[in-house]
Amino acid sequence: MERRRVQADALFERPARSHRRNARFPTALGRYHRAVPKKSRDRDEWERTKYAEATKRVVERAKFETTYGAPLPPIFDRVDADPGLPGEPPYTRGVQPTMYRGRLWTMRQYAGFGTAEESNARYRYLLAHGQTGLSVAFDLPTQMGYDADDPRVAGEVGKVGVSISSLEDFARLFDGIPLGEVTTSMTINATAAILLAMYVAIAKRQGVPADRVGGTTQNDILKEYIARGTYIFPPRPSMRLATDLIAFCAELHPRWNPISISGYHIREAGADAVQELAFTFADAIAYVDAAVERGLDVDRFAPQLSFFFAAHSTLLEEVAKFRAARRVWASIMRDRYGAKAPASLALRFHTQTMGSTLTAQQPQNNIIRTAIEALAAVLGGTQSLHTNAYDEALGLPTEESVRIALRTQQIIGEESGVAETIDPLGGAHAIESLTNDIEHRAIAEIEKIDRLGGALGGIEQGYQQRAIEDSAYKQQRAIESGAKVIVGVNAYRAEGDEPEVPITRVDPAVLERQRARLAELRGRRDAARATKARADLVAVARGSANLVPLIVTAVEAGVTLGEICADLRDVFGTYTPPRL
Repeated sequence: MERRRVQADALFERPARSHRRNARFPTALGRYHRAVPKKSRDRDEWERTKYAEATKRVVERAKFETTYGAPLPPIFDRVDADPGLPGEPPYTRGVQPTMYRGRLWTMRQYAGFGTAEESNARYRYLLAHGQTGLSVAFDLPTQMGYDADDPRVAGEVGKVGVSISSLEDFARLFDGIPLGEVTTSMTINATAAILLAMYVAIAKRQGVPADRVGGTTQNDILKEYIARGTYIFPPRPSMRLATDLIAFCAELHPRWNPISISGYHIREAGADAVQELAFTFADAIAYVDAAVERGLDVDRFAPQLSFFFAAHSTLLEEVAKFRAARRVWASIMRDRYGAKAPASLALRFHTQTMGSTLTAQQPQNNIIRTAIEALAAVLGGTQSLHTNAYDEALGLPTEESVRIALRTQQIIGEESGVAETIDPLGGAHAIESLTNDIEHRAIAEIEKIDRLGGALGGIEQGYQQRAIEDSAYKQQRAIESGAKVIVGVNAYRAEGDEPEVPITRVDPAVLERQRARLAELRGRRDAARATKARADLVAVARGSANLVPLIVTAVEAGVTLGEICADLRDVFGTYTPPRL
């Protein structure tokens, strides 16, 4: 271990600095940040003469620029820098020495709808067709802390994910699935501690040792205030819950990633590639600050941090974004926090292709869009990947469409050859130049958020929210004006070519089944045990001790998700967003 720490230090030329809030980035990070394009005289002359003359005859067909507004030159110059090696800081070329030559990325399709039994059947179907990990989608009531029998959420039960109100629902969700042999990602935030408590309780029932329980909770509440909106409590008590989960897993569940800091939803809300990285890492800094202030050793919990990014259809820019992201995170962990362990500097991330690029018009075109985005994620070195189904702009995907989405990954991995060499686009002039540009711009944006008081300060002032809205507006204007072509939407349309696409619909009886199950649970549980568990939870919530062990006790006593959240609302209050 000591030798590996020395190796990590040696790859960076600046000395480590101890942690302090809002520490600034160094102006350079060894040779990596000093890399600049070398503009040759030959290229200058070519642009002034041959290219200029050619564009007089054939005018450029569009204004070429990145998603973040930087002009794209006709050719890129050579970047005179060594991007390093795979498995070595700053991990530009990948976090593992072997990358996909050892094993392919985890193919983790996001799924969940209706009842626990229906979702369980879909998971079994995907595993039978070669999926290598699970990813759970929860319905909005579960995400927002309401039980299925709450009249306020009657129209949303089971619609965009599986309905989970109790530990018994959770047991049905994973019936017959050995939790010691499969890793599970749960896209859940405000109620993340409750869902992890349920997962831990079911793993215990299955006899799985705590150190073998593997998976991820998203648990990224800050991006909910920025981009998505499934928050419950104000930011500061929400940060306490998120940090409690990090501390709980660091102590008891070393194979569980307690947080997956998410740029995906930020990008889907309208952010550009630079904003996606900058806002995500600003959130990550806030979580690391909170954990360090809690007294946790950064090298103990940092290797359990994971990230979640979007894969857009701008292939070259996206590949560069993923490479830049690894470099930025390595510099944050070393220069802000003095992290020594190489694993603390390594950015591990899940990727999902973008739902906002899917179109309801000519939906089969979405198969190609998803394939391009998946290819970008693989060329960028993702650790796991979800590929969207082509019919998701219309409704819940069918078994056929999710099979095509999974086969897309399998074909890329097994047939295309891109997984046979590591960082295959590394060294290309365009990729190296874009990697540097995105890295530098993301760092500048993070420093701007630092000056606002960090992620929380920015959220409270509405900075990130306004920036995303402005970017989304710009993108929509480009589509509506035709400056940005979307095939089948604002170009290449044809009358009468819209095929009939089957859509999965949630059985309306789901609501009544869930209501009946909750009534039966409340009638047979040990009322005294449940009441005591709730009282103990409230008492700890009013103090400062870790809440997660109390939540585990509560769910095992039959207390429902909605009851736990109601109790915590009484203590913490609820969040009302500022007017922008």
